[in-house]
Amino acid sequence: MKAKYIALCGLFAALAAVCSWITIPLGFTPVPVNLATLAVFLAGGLLGKKYGPLSLLIYVLVGAVGAPVFAGFQGGAGVLAGPTGGYIIGYIAAAFIIGLIIEKNSRWYISAVGMVCGLAACYLLGTAWFMFSTGTGLAPSLMMCVVPFLPGDGLKIAAATFLVTRLRRFI
Repeated sequence: MKAKYIALCGLFAALAAVCSWITIPLGFTPVPVNLATLAVFLAGGLLGKKYGPLSLLIYVLVGAVGAPVFAGFQGGAGVLAGPTGGYIIGYIAAAFIIGLIIEKNSRWYISAVGMVCGLAACYLLGTAWFMFSTGTGLAPSLMMCVVPFLPGDGLKIAAATFLVTRLRRFI
């Protein structure tokens, strides 16, 4: 059983990389729109509080050593030290929170709440790091790094909720 989850961790780390590559740059912020949070929602929802974060930790470590797994086919510790690094690290916390909330109860509304809470943690860590690394204040940081992403993240939560409630029994 453990080998199955280790393989799934590798699979979800790869899914996060592929989803990160699908980006839409926005001219007013260094944070691009991408599908990485969809992979985070799925990892936390399907792999739980232990293996979901592990899969994202693998993703972050692979990227930190230079593999081009981050948005824009970037890799290296410099990406993590840059303005988007907090969001990338936040993926790990988000997957843990999602897994913690929905591990015992995968009803669709519990899944959605878990994903909203996980996203909030990712936004918190990412925006705090963005403010620190760029010297930008809270209100401008929220307008650049959170508000424009809310509609897309809502759609990703809806899609992930649908997928998690259907696929969970197979994992």
